[in-house]
Amino acid sequence: MHCTAFATADEYHLGNLSQELTAHGYIEVTSLPRDAANILVIGVEHSAKEGDPGTIFFFREGAAVFWNVKDKTMKHVMQLLEKHEIQPYEVALVHWENEELNYIKVEGQSKLHRGEIKLNSELDMDDTILEKFAFSNALCLSVKLAIWEATLDKFIESIQSIPEALKAGKKVKLSHKEVMQKMGELFALRHRINLSSDFLITPDFYWDRENLEELYDKTCQFLSITRRVKVMNEKLQHCMELTDLMRNHLTEKRALRLEWMIVILITIEVTVELGRVFS
Repeated sequence: MHCTAFATADEYHLGNLSQELTAHGYIEVTSLPRDAANILVIGVEHSAKEGDPGTIFFFREGAAVFWNVKDKTMKHVMQLLEKHEIQPYEVALVHWENEELNYIKVEGQSKLHRGEIKLNSELDMDDTILEKFAFSNALCLSVKLAIWEATLDKFIESIQSIPEALKAGKKVKLSHKEVMQKMGELFALRHRINLSSDFLITPDFYWDRENLEELYDKTCQFLSITRRVKVMNEKLQHCMELTDLMRNHLTEKRALRLEWMIVILITIEVTVELGRVFS
């Protein structure tokens, strides 16, 4: 069986999405604890393979995780989802940066082993949903991070000519406004990674649920979440230094231009006064 995760937008309208899906015959699962906020769980009538019911987790942060769901059903749900996305991502990027793991039902404790999820077949439905939630939570982080990694790589590509131009003593064709926009993009991306997401801390939900916390942490480790965040922050720091250098350079050019304008105006004024004296 397959577990597939996509990050499709910055955020979802979960309330409206729930109404839309139930109107199309999907079933909302309401057994999650109250402190599992900003999550919508949906059950599908026909799963892809026998042995486990099809389940979908929608995270408010803009990611969806499909467990044992048919491709046809997945495509239909993704189409319905489009109406409830805030700041959707490019479709090609969404499908390129997905995450997929195989999973099976086994006897004994659930775990992630060599890239395969092993779910305890002896658990009841509610406990199984909780364990799937823990795995899905980590997968959600991974696909969101993948989108931001792609965004940062695209940004780096857009400024990669600047260091070479500076080294060669060539003029950099960027205005002060464009440089400030670049800095704004970097600050927004850094804010998303370090302040508005759970990349750097374990969510409060897991504090008194050690078994679920272990599943979440092990999956995050397998997906290299911490290392990837560290690498992104190092790249962001380098980009910030470069754009800051550009801003200072343009500020100095502007100040120098103003100084020359003042010198010229003073020269004109002196010339006019001298003309009056000698006329």
